[in-house]
Amino acid sequence: MKDEVLAALRERGGYVSGQELCDRFSVSRTAIWKAVSKLKEEGYEIDSVPNRGYCLLTSPDAMTEAEIRSYLHTEKMGKSLVCFADTDSTNIQAKLLAEQNAPDGTLVCSDQQTKGRGRRGRAWDSPPGEAIYMSLLLRPDIHPEHASMLTLVMGMAVADAINELMGGESAGIKWPNDVVLKGKKVSGTLTEMSTEMDCIHYVVIGTGINVNTQKFPKELDQATSLRLAAGHNFRRAELIALCMKYFEKYYALFERTEDLSLLIDEYNRLLVNRNREVRVLEPGNEYTGLALGINSQGELLVRRENGRVDEIYAGEVSVRGVYGYV
Repeated sequence: MKDEVLAALRERGGYVSGQELCDRFSVSRTAIWKAVSKLKEEGYEIDSVPNRGYCLLTSPDAMTEAEIRSYLHTEKMGKSLVCFADTDSTNIQAKLLAEQNAPDGTLVCSDQQTKGRGRRGRAWDSPPGEAIYMSLLLRPDIHPEHASMLTLVMGMAVADAINELMGGESAGIKWPNDVVLKGKKVSGTLTEMSTEMDCIHYVVIGTGINVNTQKFPKELDQATSLRLAAGHNFRRAELIALCMKYFEKYYALFERTEDLSLLIDEYNRLLVNRNREVRVLEPGNEYTGLALGINSQGELLVRRENGRVDEIYAGEVSVRGVYGYV
Protein backbone atom coordinates (compact mmCIF):
# COMPACT_ATOMS: atom_id res chain seq x y z
CA MET A 1 0.00 0.00 0.00
CA LYS A 2 2.80 2.44 0.78
CA ASP A 3 4.12 2.09 -2.80
CA GLU A 4 0.74 3.10 -4.22
CA VAL A 5 0.35 6.00 -1.79
CA LEU A 6 3.84 7.30 -2.55
CA ALA A 7 3.18 7.12 -6.30
CA ALA A 8 -0.11 8.99 -5.88
CA LEU A 9 1.52 11.73 -3.81
CA ARG A 10 4.38 12.13 -6.27
CA GLU A 11 2.02 12.14 -9.24
CA ARG A 12 -0.15 14.87 -7.73
CA GLY A 13 2.70 17.14 -6.65
CA GLY A 14 0.42 18.76 -4.07
CA TYR A 15 -2.16 17.82 -1.47
CA VAL A 16 -4.25 14.69 -1.89
CA SER A 17 -7.18 14.14 0.44
CA GLY A 18 -7.27 11.03 2.54
CA GLN A 19 -10.74 10.22 1.21
CA GLU A 20 -9.52 10.42 -2.38
CA LEU A 21 -6.76 7.95 -1.55
CA CYS A 22 -9.28 5.66 0.18
CA ASP A 23 -11.58 5.71 -2.83
CA ARG A 24 -8.73 5.23 -5.29
CA PHE A 25 -7.28 2.16 -3.56
CA SER A 26 -10.48 0.84 -1.94
CA VAL A 27 -9.01 0.83 1.56
CA SER A 28 -9.81 2.42 4.91
CA ARG A 29 -8.55 5.73 6.29
CA THR A 30 -6.55 3.69 8.81
CA ALA A 31 -4.75 1.85 5.99
CA ILE A 32 -3.80 5.17 4.37
CA TRP A 33 -2.60 6.57 7.68
CA LYS A 34 -0.46 3.47 8.29
CA ALA A 35 1.06 3.73 4.80
CA VAL A 36 1.91 7.41 5.32
CA SER A 37 3.40 6.64 8.75
CA LYS A 38 5.58 3.92 7.24
CA LEU A 39 6.83 6.30 4.55
CA LYS A 40 7.70 8.88 7.21
CA GLU A 41 9.70 6.23 9.08
CA GLU A 42 11.68 5.62 5.88
CA GLY A 43 12.68 9.28 5.59
CA TYR A 44 9.89 10.81 3.51
CA GLU A 45 8.71 14.20 4.71
CA ILE A 46 4.92 14.29 4.29
CA ASP A 47 2.75 17.17 5.43
CA SER A 48 -0.72 16.37 6.81
CA VAL A 49 -3.35 19.12 6.91
CA PRO A 50 -7.00 18.64 7.99
CA ASN A 51 -9.45 19.05 5.10
CA ARG A 52 -6.57 19.15 2.59
CA GLY A 53 -4.91 15.76 3.04
CA TYR A 54 -1.31 14.72 2.48
CA CYS A 55 1.50 16.37 0.54
CA LEU A 56 4.96 14.92 -0.23
CA LEU A 57 7.55 17.55 0.66
CA THR A 58 10.92 15.77 0.39
CA SER A 59 12.16 12.27 -0.36
CA PRO A 60 15.32 10.37 0.57
CA ASP A 61 17.60 9.15 -2.22
CA ALA A 62 16.48 5.59 -1.58
CA MET A 63 16.95 2.45 -3.67
CA THR A 64 13.70 0.88 -2.49
CA GLU A 65 10.73 -0.65 -4.27
CA ALA A 66 8.45 2.15 -3.08
CA GLU A 67 10.76 4.90 -4.35
CA ILE A 68 11.46 3.30 -7.73
CA ARG A 69 7.82 2.37 -8.34
CA SER A 70 6.75 5.94 -7.65
CA TYR A 71 8.65 7.03 -10.77
CA LEU A 72 8.03 3.97 -12.96
CA HIS A 73 5.60 4.26 -15.89
CA THR A 74 6.45 1.28 -18.09
CA GLU A 75 4.25 -1.53 -19.35
CA LYS A 76 6.64 -4.36 -18.51
CA MET A 77 10.20 -3.33 -17.73
CA GLY A 78 10.68 -3.13 -13.97
CA LYS A 79 7.08 -3.97 -13.11
CA SER A 80 8.44 -7.04 -11.35
CA LEU A 81 10.94 -5.41 -9.01
CA VAL A 82 13.34 -6.76 -6.39
CA CYS A 83 15.48 -4.41 -4.30
CA PHE A 84 18.34 -5.13 -1.90
CA ALA A 85 20.12 -2.89 0.59
CA ASP A 86 23.22 -5.04 0.03
CA THR A 87 23.92 -8.06 -2.16
CA ASP A 88 26.78 -9.87 -3.86
CA SER A 89 25.80 -8.89 -7.40
CA THR A 90 22.53 -7.90 -9.01
CA ASN A 91 23.47 -10.09 -11.98
CA ILE A 92 23.88 -13.09 -9.69
CA GLN A 93 20.53 -12.40 -8.04
CA ALA A 94 18.80 -11.87 -11.38
CA LYS A 95 20.11 -15.21 -12.64
CA LEU A 96 18.87 -16.94 -9.48
CA LEU A 97 15.44 -15.37 -10.01
CA ALA A 98 15.52 -16.47 -13.65
CA GLU A 99 16.01 -20.08 -12.55
CA GLN A 100 12.97 -19.61 -10.29
CA ASN A 101 10.84 -18.57 -13.29
CA ALA A 102 10.81 -14.82 -12.58
CA PRO A 103 8.95 -13.05 -15.41
CA ASP A 104 10.32 -11.21 -18.40
CA GLY A 105 11.21 -7.63 -17.45
CA THR A 106 12.13 -8.36 -13.83
CA LEU A 107 14.46 -5.68 -12.47
CA VAL A 108 16.91 -6.26 -9.63
CA CYS A 109 18.47 -3.26 -7.86
CA SER A 110 20.80 -2.87 -4.90
CA ASP A 111 22.20 0.02 -2.92
CA GLN A 112 25.53 -1.83 -2.62
CA GLN A 113 27.32 -4.81 -4.20
CA THR A 114 30.17 -6.87 -2.82
CA LYS A 115 31.00 -8.79 -6.01
CA GLY A 116 30.16 -6.39 -8.83
CA ARG A 117 31.91 -7.12 -12.13
CA GLY A 118 32.60 -5.16 -15.26
CA ARG A 119 33.76 -6.18 -18.72
CA ARG A 120 36.37 -8.97 -18.91
CA GLY A 121 35.91 -9.82 -15.23
CA ARG A 122 37.12 -6.48 -13.90
CA ALA A 123 35.79 -5.48 -10.48
CA TRP A 124 33.17 -2.71 -10.46
CA ASP A 125 33.56 -0.58 -7.34
CA SER A 126 30.18 -0.68 -5.59
CA PRO A 127 29.99 1.47 -2.43
CA PRO A 128 26.57 2.21 -0.85
CA GLY A 129 24.48 5.35 -1.26
CA GLU A 130 26.16 6.68 -4.41
CA ALA A 131 25.47 4.68 -7.55
CA ILE A 132 22.95 2.53 -9.36
CA TYR A 133 23.51 -1.21 -9.52
CA MET A 134 20.75 -2.90 -11.49
CA SER A 135 20.14 -6.00 -13.60
CA LEU A 136 17.28 -6.56 -16.01
CA LEU A 137 16.02 -10.08 -16.70
CA LEU A 138 14.72 -10.72 -20.21
CA ARG A 139 13.29 -13.78 -21.93
CA PRO A 140 13.57 -12.74 -25.59
CA ASP A 141 12.34 -14.92 -28.42
CA ILE A 142 15.40 -14.32 -30.58
CA HIS A 143 18.38 -16.27 -31.90
CA PRO A 144 21.18 -16.57 -29.32
CA GLU A 145 23.76 -14.96 -31.61
CA HIS A 146 21.72 -11.75 -31.62
CA ALA A 147 21.57 -11.32 -27.83
CA SER A 148 24.88 -9.47 -27.54
CA MET A 149 23.31 -6.48 -29.28
CA LEU A 150 21.10 -5.95 -26.23
CA THR A 151 24.15 -4.50 -24.49
CA LEU A 152 24.15 -1.66 -27.01
CA VAL A 153 20.40 -1.20 -26.58
CA MET A 154 20.90 -0.71 -22.84
CA GLY A 155 23.76 1.73 -23.49
CA MET A 156 21.40 3.83 -25.60
CA ALA A 157 18.72 3.72 -22.92
CA VAL A 158 21.11 4.81 -20.18
CA ALA A 159 22.55 7.66 -22.25
CA ASP A 160 19.12 9.04 -23.13
CA ALA A 161 17.91 8.62 -19.55
CA ILE A 162 20.88 10.63 -18.25
CA ASN A 163 20.30 13.31 -20.87
CA GLU A 164 16.64 13.66 -19.89
CA LEU A 165 17.48 13.81 -16.20
CA MET A 166 20.27 16.35 -16.70
CA GLY A 167 18.28 18.37 -19.21
CA GLY A 168 20.67 18.30 -22.17
CA GLU A 169 22.67 16.21 -24.61
CA SER A 170 25.70 15.77 -22.39
CA ALA A 171 25.90 11.96 -22.25
CA GLY A 172 27.09 9.84 -25.16
CA ILE A 173 28.23 6.30 -25.90
CA LYS A 174 31.78 5.08 -26.33
CA TRP A 175 31.37 2.02 -28.51
CA PRO A 176 30.04 -0.47 -27.75
CA ASN A 177 28.14 0.41 -24.55
CA ASP A 178 30.11 2.58 -22.11
CA VAL A 179 28.22 5.80 -21.38
CA VAL A 180 30.45 8.85 -21.02
CA LEU A 181 30.13 12.38 -19.67
CA LYS A 182 32.72 15.00 -20.55
CA GLY A 183 35.04 12.32 -21.93
CA LYS A 184 34.90 10.06 -18.87
CA LYS A 185 33.01 6.84 -18.14
CA VAL A 186 29.83 7.16 -16.09
CA SER A 187 28.20 3.80 -16.82
CA GLY A 188 29.03 0.30 -18.00
CA THR A 189 26.95 -2.75 -18.91
CA LEU A 190 27.62 -6.48 -18.72
CA THR A 191 25.26 -8.94 -20.43
CA GLU A 192 25.07 -12.62 -19.53
CA MET A 193 22.73 -15.32 -20.76
CA SER A 194 21.64 -18.93 -20.50
CA THR A 195 21.17 -20.60 -23.87
CA GLU A 196 20.97 -23.83 -25.82
CA MET A 197 22.01 -24.23 -29.44
CA ASP A 198 18.99 -22.51 -30.93
CA CYS A 199 17.11 -20.86 -28.04
CA ILE A 200 17.61 -18.49 -25.13
CA HIS A 201 16.42 -19.38 -21.63
CA TYR A 202 17.09 -15.87 -20.36
CA VAL A 203 19.32 -12.83 -20.69
CA VAL A 204 20.53 -10.69 -17.78
CA ILE A 205 21.73 -7.15 -18.52
CA GLY A 206 23.66 -5.70 -15.60
CA THR A 207 24.33 -1.98 -15.50
CA GLY A 208 26.22 0.25 -13.11
CA ILE A 209 25.83 4.04 -13.16
CA ASN A 210 27.94 6.48 -11.14
CA VAL A 211 25.32 8.94 -9.94
CA ASN A 212 26.30 10.84 -6.79
CA THR A 213 29.91 9.67 -6.39
CA GLN A 214 32.21 12.57 -5.51
CA LYS A 215 35.60 10.85 -5.46
CA PHE A 216 37.18 7.92 -7.30
CA PRO A 217 40.39 5.96 -6.61
CA LYS A 218 43.44 7.14 -8.56
CA GLU A 219 43.36 4.02 -10.74
CA LEU A 220 39.88 5.03 -11.94
CA ASP A 221 40.98 8.34 -13.43
CA GLN A 222 38.77 7.73 -16.48
CA ALA A 223 35.60 7.58 -14.35
CA THR A 224 33.15 10.33 -13.46
CA SER A 225 29.63 10.71 -12.09
CA LEU A 226 26.53 12.78 -12.74
CA ARG A 227 27.31 14.61 -9.50
CA LEU A 228 30.81 15.59 -10.62
CA ALA A 229 29.59 16.61 -14.07
CA ALA A 230 26.64 18.72 -12.92
CA GLY A 231 27.66 19.90 -9.45
CA HIS A 232 24.62 18.54 -7.61
CA ASN A 233 23.02 15.26 -6.59
CA PHE A 234 20.37 13.32 -8.50
CA ARG A 235 17.68 10.87 -7.43
CA ARG A 236 18.79 7.41 -8.37
CA ALA A 237 15.26 5.97 -8.43
CA GLU A 238 14.20 8.56 -10.98
CA LEU A 239 17.13 7.66 -13.23
CA ILE A 240 16.34 3.95 -12.95
CA ALA A 241 12.77 4.60 -14.06
CA LEU A 242 13.98 6.65 -17.02
CA CYS A 243 16.37 3.86 -18.04
CA MET A 244 13.46 1.42 -18.04
CA LYS A 245 11.34 3.83 -20.09
CA TYR A 246 13.93 4.19 -22.82
CA PHE A 247 14.95 0.53 -22.77
CA GLU A 248 11.34 -0.55 -23.23
CA LYS A 249 11.06 1.78 -26.24
CA TYR A 250 14.28 0.63 -27.91
CA TYR A 251 13.83 -3.05 -27.02
CA ALA A 252 10.48 -3.11 -28.84
CA LEU A 253 12.22 -1.87 -32.00
CA PHE A 254 15.03 -4.38 -31.57
CA GLU A 255 12.56 -7.28 -31.22
CA ARG A 256 10.92 -6.41 -34.54
CA THR A 257 14.10 -7.09 -36.53
CA GLU A 258 16.45 -8.89 -34.06
CA ASP A 259 19.11 -6.34 -34.93
CA LEU A 260 19.81 -2.62 -34.70
CA SER A 261 18.58 -1.66 -38.17
CA LEU A 262 15.77 0.48 -36.69
CA LEU A 263 18.14 2.00 -34.12
CA ILE A 264 21.26 2.83 -36.15
CA ASP A 265 20.52 6.54 -36.48
CA GLU A 266 19.60 6.85 -32.81
CA TYR A 267 22.74 5.01 -31.70
CA ASN A 268 25.04 6.94 -34.02
CA ARG A 269 23.56 10.20 -32.71
CA LEU A 270 24.88 9.23 -29.28
CA LEU A 271 28.18 7.71 -30.47
CA VAL A 272 31.06 9.89 -29.30
CA ASN A 273 33.56 7.92 -31.43
CA ARG A 274 31.77 8.78 -34.66
CA ASN A 275 33.91 10.69 -37.18
CA ARG A 276 36.89 10.48 -34.83
CA GLU A 277 40.20 8.73 -35.14
CA VAL A 278 40.31 5.56 -33.04
CA ARG A 279 42.90 2.97 -32.19
CA VAL A 280 41.69 -0.58 -32.84
CA LEU A 281 43.31 -2.93 -30.32
CA GLU A 282 43.17 -6.39 -31.82
CA PRO A 283 45.59 -9.08 -30.55
CA GLY A 284 48.57 -9.00 -32.87
CA ASN A 285 47.04 -6.34 -35.09
CA GLU A 286 46.67 -2.77 -33.87
CA TYR A 287 45.87 0.05 -36.24
CA THR A 288 44.38 3.54 -36.47
CA GLY A 289 41.29 4.45 -38.46
CA LEU A 290 38.25 6.70 -38.66
CA ALA A 291 35.13 5.48 -36.84
CA LEU A 292 32.10 5.89 -39.12
CA GLY A 293 29.33 4.52 -36.90
CA ILE A 294 27.72 1.11 -36.45
CA ASN A 295 26.00 -1.30 -38.80
CA SER A 296 22.78 -3.24 -38.14
CA GLN A 297 24.71 -5.86 -36.14
CA GLY A 298 26.20 -3.29 -33.77
CA GLU A 299 29.67 -3.65 -35.27
CA LEU A 300 31.78 -0.50 -35.45
CA LEU A 301 32.70 0.54 -39.00
CA VAL A 302 36.29 1.78 -39.13
CA ARG A 303 37.90 3.15 -42.28
CA ARG A 304 41.59 2.39 -42.51
CA GLU A 305 44.15 4.71 -44.09
CA ASN A 306 44.03 2.64 -47.28
CA GLY A 307 40.28 3.25 -47.57
CA ARG A 308 39.16 -0.24 -46.55
CA VAL A 309 36.27 -0.32 -44.06
CA ASP A 310 36.53 -2.94 -41.31
CA GLU A 311 33.59 -4.22 -39.27
CA ILE A 312 34.74 -4.43 -35.65
CA TYR A 313 33.01 -6.92 -33.36
CA ALA A 314 33.03 -5.96 -29.68
CA GLY A 315 33.74 -9.47 -28.44
CA GLU A 316 37.03 -9.65 -30.33
CA VAL A 317 38.67 -6.26 -29.99
CA SER A 318 38.53 -3.00 -28.10
CA VAL A 319 38.67 0.55 -29.37
CA ARG A 320 40.23 3.62 -27.79
CA GLY A 321 40.50 7.21 -28.83
CA VAL A 322 43.81 8.17 -30.35
CA TYR A 323 44.27 11.00 -27.83
CA GLY A 324 42.50 9.51 -24.81
CA TYR A 325 39.74 7.26 -23.53
CA VAL A 326 37.22 8.34 -26.19
